[in-house]
Amino acid sequence: MAKKDKTVLIMNFETESVAYQAFSDLKKLHAERKIIGYQMAVVTHQANGKLKADDFLDFTGADKNIKDSLIGMLIGILGGPLGVLLGWVVGSVVGSMKDAGEVKNAMTVFEKTLETIPEGQTGVILIATEQEREAVNDLVFDKLSGRIARMDEELVANEIKQAQEAESEAQASAKKKWFGRK
Repeated sequence: MAKKDKTVLIMNFETESVAYQAFSDLKKLHAERKIIGYQMAVVTHQANGKLKADDFLDFTGADKNIKDSLIGMLIGILGGPLGVLLGWVVGSVVGSMKDAGEVKNAMTVFEKTLETIPEGQTGVILIATEQEREAVNDLVFDKLSGRIARMDEELVANEIKQAQEAESEAQASAKKKWFGRK
């Protein structure tokens, strides 16, 4: 059997209750070993591109705090000044493009997250290894009428790291410029 990589799945559904149903059903897929879940959260896309975690599960048993998880870091970046900027950029970029392919090619991890779970909606972010990809597709597309965006977990982790570095550099530069100190 070939090594299967971790994937970040961002899912969106018509209503908040369906997002919670997906959260529950994805736990069952983990118990049935159709996926190997690592972390999962129900998230709401609030105003200005901010995401709020409504529920969180660490499948690994490490009992991680959401802030220490990859999902928590993604939410943290989107909740900060960079997230506000991205929320504005995504709205204008998506609004100006007619072809779905153009949108897909223009998206970063952050933009893809905000585009997949539109403002005012609730979705699920799952980090998992999909033993049976069809199981997740059947659940999300057929049973719950949702949508899925999939991204490689390593790509997501690298983009989060780059965003954190850029945010730190911007804060240091602002302090130096405004207050004359490092």
